Amino acid sequence: MTSLTGVSWDHPRGHQPMVATAEAYTRSHPDVQIIWETRSLKDFGDYPVERLAERYDLILVDHPFAGTAAGSRCLLPVDDHVAADYLADQEAGSVGPSYASYLYDGHLWALPVDAAGQVSALRPDLLDRPEPKSWEDVIDLAREQRETDKPLVAIPLVPTDAVLSFFSICASLGTPPFSGSFCVVDRPVGEEALEILKRLATLAHPESLDWNPIRTLDRMSTTDEIAYVPLLFGYSNYARPGFRRHLIRFTNVPRDGDGLPQGAVLGGVGLAVSAGSANPRQAFAYARFVAGPLTQRTTYFQAGGQPGHRSAWTDEDVNAAANRFFLDTLQTLDHAYLRPTHAGYPAFQEEAGNSVHACLRGSLSIGETLSEIDRLAERIEMPA
Repeated sequence: MTSLTGVSWDHPRGHQPMVATAEAYTRSHPDVQIIWETRSLKDFGDYPVERLAERYDLILVDHPFAGTAAGSRCLLPVDDHVAADYLADQEAGSVGPSYASYLYDGHLWALPVDAAGQVSALRPDLLDRPEPKSWEDVIDLAREQRETDKPLVAIPLVPTDAVLSFFSICASLGTPPFSGSFCVVDRPVGEEALEILKRLATLAHPESLDWNPIRTLDRMSTTDEIAYVPLLFGYSNYARPGFRRHLIRFTNVPRDGDGLPQGAVLGGVGLAVSAGSANPRQAFAYARFVAGPLTQRTTYFQAGGQPGHRSAWTDEDVNAAANRFFLDTLQTLDHAYLRPTHAGYPAFQEEAGNSVHACLRGSLSIGETLSEIDRLAERIEMPA
């Protein structure tokens, strides 16, 4: 009996599909046992992948760790162990830049089993107008909802989500972060984006600064306090009947003018194999099973997963079961902003998040925050 251990993250979207696919795989491969453990959502984004690779055969990873994986070789390059025709299907079936997000230094470091990005969310039963189309519309709605004592606008603004929402707004205004030579964002665009976030933090649900996406969606789906969220990482679970008391509809993000809903930060989850695994052949065989389009459309989705393969995102049955979550947000994902994946980026994101959060709380000015973000970015290990 071959035994593999994996680490997921602690939410039905993150853990249940891995358990279900492991059970399905063992039914057809009775000589292989796969045991999945969990870690928190914060650790999913922050905990060093090198340390996880010391303990587990299989790891669900966030794509900004690709540079770290390439530099440390703590993960095995997928393209050294998986056939080219399989990878060609994965690339063709990418949702937006999901497949490309795991490419670094000429190798693919994980299979994109979960696709996600920042999108908008609303309660149709509480919002008595069409969802906002621009950031100006969002501010107007937040002000009106607050002044008329209606269900509020909210936005998750814990440090990680604060900086990623800042990045999304910058990109939606036409200047993606790290596209210039000397600073993280163009200073006028950065000032405008932070001003938008500060106004939202003032007008939005008063607990927004303490919420991540899961806490926001849990409150939105179990009470009548929140009518609309302009930016948060989408979770298709909350669009499925029976998951929570109230159904949430997800849609594309606000845009600048009449253009496309561009620039929302890409999320998602990749399935990687540790370089320390004693059974890499079996681990990659299971990973191929999980990422395959048939599993993605069936076992993975049915267990609460958010598939990474495009065939699932456009599948009629999948969308019927998830209140059109996938089709209604696909345009945003296809024009998503891909964060840097250099080795120093995860640490930068954590510290920059603290700076943006301090700005939203009033401890740093907008100018001080942008200067601090630029200083932190100097630590990023840029490729030669």
